[in-house]
Amino acid sequence: MKKSTKNLINIGLLILMFVALYFIEKVAGTRSMLITVLKKGAIYALIAVSMNLLNGFTGLFSLGQAGFMLVGAYTYAVLTIPMAKRMAVYQYYDGGIIGFTVPAIVGILAAGALAAILAALIGLPVLRLKSDYLAIATLGFAEIIRAIIQWDALGPVTNGSNLLKTYPTFTTVLQPFLAATICIGIIVLLINSTYGRAFKAIRDDEIAAEAMGINLFHHKQMSFVISSFFAGVGGALLAMYQASLQANAFKSSMTYEILLIVVIGGMGSVTGSVLASFLFIACSEWWLRFLDTEMFLFGGTFKVPLLRSGFRMVVFSIVIMIVVLFFRKGIMGERELWDLFKPRKKKNKTTEGAKG
Repeated sequence: MKKSTKNLINIGLLILMFVALYFIEKVAGTRSMLITVLKKGAIYALIAVSMNLLNGFTGLFSLGQAGFMLVGAYTYAVLTIPMAKRMAVYQYYDGGIIGFTVPAIVGILAAGALAAILAALIGLPVLRLKSDYLAIATLGFAEIIRAIIQWDALGPVTNGSNLLKTYPTFTTVLQPFLAATICIGIIVLLINSTYGRAFKAIRDDEIAAEAMGINLFHHKQMSFVISSFFAGVGGALLAMYQASLQANAFKSSMTYEILLIVVIGGMGSVTGSVLASFLFIACSEWWLRFLDTEMFLFGGTFKVPLLRSGFRMVVFSIVIMIVVLFFRKGIMGERELWDLFKPRKKKNKTTEGAKG
């Protein structure tokens, strides 16, 4: 298939997806659980792909994703709260010190930019570490950022430990999907470029990559900064989804959730991360909800055992364990969804006979 034909098919599928989303929202309603799952799934897909770029494609074990999401979320919220509502939001800080408001799109870009700048600064020392040491350093950074944002001295900017609200939010499911699609598309283009091939070479063998002339630190920092930029954008989108914001929500458990999605989808697979994101959100927040509710059968004479608040997460954990056991490399491994439709190459019988 020609590349131009393939691109036209991809564009056609994207248009079809957005048309389908439009009609699904019209039929289901904006407050339905399906629309909620689709919104959050799209946001988590972007964040998971950004983490996969670093962990799966570059081979850097980082656990600082929640920290960069937090920076992005707060940057967006602080910059986009309308001036007329700042006094009510910053009621304990006399309206705060930010004296301007920017459009939502500018706030989203600023969220990614600030996260990228912090990543560039943090990357200078921590990217010289490897494996578990890098993970511990980035995890510590995320916790430090959360503590700093809640610091009372920064209250006039961050509102301390109080809620941020009244900033622009989503009005339709198409908005998070469009933002996530554009960002994931940019990441895919990067992965398929010469820089992406350099990232994979570093992941496979650093010594061989350096011997081929690849600047290890430069490319590691590039991957770290780009991943953090899109994590910041994802944080801004998550703030828009939640409609209110508090730093306590961005704990290390959020990073573990994203890492779990990446592992389930496949380290080194973009479509695997996307599929796993929607499955994770749907299972954890929708399909297994009935397990948290007590159930009585036969006219209330028989109570179904175990069903109670919190049992949903027990079953969900068991499902995850089963998936990890039977799919060691994740659902997709290092393959992409379109690789499944490629015709398999026929084996050369003559060559096989010669080898035998």
